[in-house]
Amino acid sequence: MRSVVLGVGSYLPERVLANEELATLVDTSDEWIVQRTGIKERRIAAPGETTSMLGERAARAALAAAGLAPEDIDLIVVGTSTPDYTFPSTATQIQAALGVHRGVAFDLQAVCSGFVFALATADKFLRSGSHKRALVIGAETFSRIIDWTDRTTCVLFGDGAGAMVLEARESAGSMDERGVLTTHLRSDGRHRAKLHVDGGPSATQTVGHLRMEGKEVFRFAVGQVTDVVVDAFAATGYTAKDLQWFVPHQANRRIIDMSAAKLGIAQEKIVATVHLHGNTSAASIPLALAVAAGDGRIGRGDLVMLEAVGGGFTWGSALIRW
Repeated sequence: MRSVVLGVGSYLPERVLANEELATLVDTSDEWIVQRTGIKERRIAAPGETTSMLGERAARAALAAAGLAPEDIDLIVVGTSTPDYTFPSTATQIQAALGVHRGVAFDLQAVCSGFVFALATADKFLRSGSHKRALVIGAETFSRIIDWTDRTTCVLFGDGAGAMVLEARESAGSMDERGVLTTHLRSDGRHRAKLHVDGGPSATQTVGHLRMEGKEVFRFAVGQVTDVVVDAFAATGYTAKDLQWFVPHQANRRIIDMSAAKLGIAQEKIVATVHLHGNTSAASIPLALAVAAGDGRIGRGDLVMLEAVGGGFTWGSALIRW
């Protein structure tokens, strides 16, 4: 069995927060932000607009692209670090909003690696034969956990959601056949202090704010996480030259470019949307996929590499024959 991509979709809040407006709130400038991150603007969820609302809209867009209805889905996995509630899960709220009354829905928390972790998890469910069709969603409202007085972090993050529909199909096992070819995940909890939220139900009984040691995160993202991409190549026999597209987590344009260079991936193969969306954590990869699939860049049969790193640290890759 192989998990085949049937469609992708996205949703972004209406409010655009450009660098020029941020410069009126904190000591920064458009030039400073662009030079260090590549970000020009990001979206901010409206008051009362929750993570599950963003996720539901992205899910409906993905279902439309796949030509399916909500009742065709029997598995929903949501990657998010900004759930609507401590419980129940955001996935169950999306399930209810879609009108899906069968199967299973649950959240997965791996911060910015959340979509890749969710994809790998759904892939294993589908390949086992236990479920037929999955919605894999990355959805975030990071604006709710940002310290808007901290210029080192408030310029980086935005809100949004992206979704992918997967279907289990029989395969002969050839690498030329469509579907998720291989996934590779890693975690190392020793790095908590470098990127974390300083609150939580058990620790502080508060939501808290995002805190980051920027230089340390940058160093790790460029220096350590490419191992999961190398492992994906080793597992499939492919190399960077075989890729049509590289779709990394959209955290920082310099991280994206330096990681691609380290892996030998040509610039023209990179899908980058960080300038428009900022860092949307678990939503960033499916948002980028929706843009590139929507404008025709990613097409049937293309070899697409996904790669992400998140707080914890967590990191992972997924190689897909589109």
